[in-house]
Amino acid sequence: MKVAYDLHIHSALSPCGDNDMTPNNIVNMAFLKKLQVIAITDHNSMLNVLPAMEVAAKRGIVVVPGIEVNTKEEVHVLCYFPTIEEGMKFQDIIYNSLPNIDNREDLFGQQLVLDKDDKVIGDIKKMLLNSSEYSLEEILELVKEHKGVLVPAHVDRNSFSIISSLGFIPESLNIKAIEAYDLNKLSKFNKILELDKYKIIKNSDAHYLTHINEANHYLDLEATSISSVVDYLKDME
Repeated sequence: MKVAYDLHIHSALSPCGDNDMTPNNIVNMAFLKKLQVIAITDHNSMLNVLPAMEVAAKRGIVVVPGIEVNTKEEVHVLCYFPTIEEGMKFQDIIYNSLPNIDNREDLFGQQLVLDKDDKVIGDIKKMLLNSSEYSLEEILELVKEHKGVLVPAHVDRNSFSIISSLGFIPESLNIKAIEAYDLNKLSKFNKILELDKYKIIKNSDAHYLTHINEANHYLDLEATSISSVVDYLKDME
């Protein structure tokens, strides 16, 4: 079945995310845009995923537990998990690997933790935009240990992408899916990436509500479920 999606959305927990990016606002905007599956993928943390899942259940929208990790090489990768429990175990490892440097709210914005009613219940002080101490290969192994899947983020961008940082996608990673920010720009990378080898997902990387995808992009899934999305990105059909 064809399922409308956006698997890269930042909440107010990401310092670069607008404070209006609350669980209810994100889910309700996704509902208005007729999306069926979304993922909250904040930088190096998953603390706002569960409240979004709770809100989305009332709207009939599936929220895939996700996180955007900044590797040691400064490559942004999206990591998705079949359960919130596995995702939170992984996020604890990633969060603890970040350097103990305080966030500069005046420069980067707040890092707000919210509940299902959009009440602020915390403000993370450690800077979430920093790089993990783990390499890309190490993070891939950690994702696998927690039954998840890794997708290189915005491979067509000039910064924080696997292409801008490494120049290629190592065969040893056995990557099955990649994320494009601009599909037209991505086509220019065909000689480097051999695009036919990958499933390509088109996400918004939204930091503002209006930037969340319209229902213009679809996954071909067995069912509208978290496990179906994760299996699809693992190339298990």
